[in-house]
Amino acid sequence: MQAAYYDRQGTADEVLVVGNLPDPEPGHGEVRVRIIYSGLNPTDVKARSGFAGMPMAFPRIVPHHDGAGTIDKVGAGVSESRIGERVWISRAQFGRAFGTAAEYSVVPADLAVSLPANASFQTGASLGIAALTAHRCLFADGDVHGLRVLVQGGGGAVGAAAILLAKWAGAWVSATVSRPEQERIARETGADLVINRHADDIPAKIRSATGGIGVDRIVDVDLAHNIDVDLACLATNGTVAAYATEDPSATLTMPFRSTMMGSHVLRFVFLPSIPEDAIRLAVKDVTACLSAGAHTPHIGMELPLDQIHKAHAAQKSATVVGKILLRTASSND
Repeated sequence: MQAAYYDRQGTADEVLVVGNLPDPEPGHGEVRVRIIYSGLNPTDVKARSGFAGMPMAFPRIVPHHDGAGTIDKVGAGVSESRIGERVWISRAQFGRAFGTAAEYSVVPADLAVSLPANASFQTGASLGIAALTAHRCLFADGDVHGLRVLVQGGGGAVGAAAILLAKWAGAWVSATVSRPEQERIARETGADLVINRHADDIPAKIRSATGGIGVDRIVDVDLAHNIDVDLACLATNGTVAAYATEDPSATLTMPFRSTMMGSHVLRFVFLPSIPEDAIRLAVKDVTACLSAGAHTPHIGMELPLDQIHKAHAAQKSATVVGKILLRTASSND
């Protein structure tokens, strides 16, 4: 099979290779998926580059956690009725050397989730890490139906997924963006209020839109930088969920007394640490959102697998708005 891989960490041009590897075979409890699209995430770029001293987990790595395709082979313990099933994949590379940047990927059967007939393979490959992270940020502290949500970073993959899931669940949603193209995507995904974080007074906009009450949940891409704004936007008993940082040395400083008096909750979300029951709930809800036609991620770039270097460079530059996907060489669906 054709696959992208690296044997050492470094820049995309230095270490990423596209070549032939043996077709993988599913073991007990596993399925093999013929990958149609592989989805790229910031964590894939960080792992490949050695961000914050992140070590190589295996001597050779086929990257990417997310993807979509069709099950073409099953291992012992898995019903053959799953052969031919359209699926979306998340966490493919968790604890394993081989992810979805290949014509075939082998994963535990429960990681290959049935893709609703109304959802494209592109949509399926855009879920994974972004959707599961967004779900945990939104729902770890209960249902959001009828609540007010602020998504700090509504133009990113997790931010966009948070907007889509929150609207599907019946929340009022506001989002911050930094560029006009991000504003367009945030509005298309359903945000009720879009705020330019460079030009607008975010707390003033939020207080005006909520009658001075503030928001109940905040999903934040950069809490260390946004903490003061978040606290100024947060309603009493509100929660901030932080899921990312681009600065591994970042520290968080916050006013204790006002945070305590507001009974605010700060939650930190790291996908490998999310409890399995929460993951199962997220998969169930994301799939239901797909089936309802309410989860339509924006695709910002689509390239063939042999241009993975360009895809990684684009992801690192943060210039592409929407998901970056790679289409495998053998795909003709």
